[in-house]
Amino acid sequence: MKIAYLGPQASFTQLAASQIFPDKELVPQSSILDCFNAVKNNEVDKAVVPLENSIEGTVSMTLDYLYDFDVFIETELVMPIAHHLMIHPDNEVFEKVISHPQALAQTFHFRYDHFKDIPSQDFSSTAASAKLVSENQNEKWAAIANRYSAKLYGLKIIRENIQDFEQNHTKFIVISKQKSALQLPLPKTSEKTSLIITLPEDHAGGLHQVLSVFAWRKMNLSKIESRTLKTGLGNYFFFINVESEWHNVLSQNAIDEIVSLGSQVKFLGHYDEYVFVE
Repeated sequence: MKIAYLGPQASFTQLAASQIFPDKELVPQSSILDCFNAVKNNEVDKAVVPLENSIEGTVSMTLDYLYDFDVFIETELVMPIAHHLMIHPDNEVFEKVISHPQALAQTFHFRYDHFKDIPSQDFSSTAASAKLVSENQNEKWAAIANRYSAKLYGLKIIRENIQDFEQNHTKFIVISKQKSALQLPLPKTSEKTSLIITLPEDHAGGLHQVLSVFAWRKMNLSKIESRTLKTGLGNYFFFINVESEWHNVLSQNAIDEIVSLGSQVKFLGHYDEYVFVE
């Protein structure tokens, strides 16, 4: 079995993928879109991608691709995130910081307080930025990445745990073409159903009608987020998590009622959420 993940090697996504699939072949991809396409084109069986960070919120690209691609979510893993500032061991100073946009955002206040005048640059992943620094000794760059990246690429960590908030966690999901749920030998925290709902038109009370379907059934919504459909201003789809067991009658009837209101419902899966074990 082949599993795609947002690479390169030593990325946070690879650490998550390694815990979910310790005995499977992991195939690095250069972008989240490449991960989805690898599943779509049957190049891999599944893919692991980041969905949400506790500081910076949802990874918008992942949410958009869940809408665009015919895939399901099989499980979710929550991982604590620790960022470190690292440089090439032959350098003593740096003049630019490179990393993934999420990592840069999650360390903004630290960099503002300590390295305010040093510019930053977005890169495809934290591990890729570490790899780039290791391969360019003559460039005075620093990377923000995890400890495994520093070890793998031979970099020197000059500041540890530079994330702005201690409670920094990222949720990673497993996607595939199969409507199935993975059972993992890890601590389980919740059970949920993920849906994407598109309203028939923008009218007063439209979203309220949809939410009422869950409310009177006493089904708890742990997440609701809107994303633009990119078809014009005011056009959105809604990503919703229903946190509960799946009931063949109650849950399915809720979806049927939303459809009867004229909305489109994309069922992304019913699955368990687990916690990363260090």
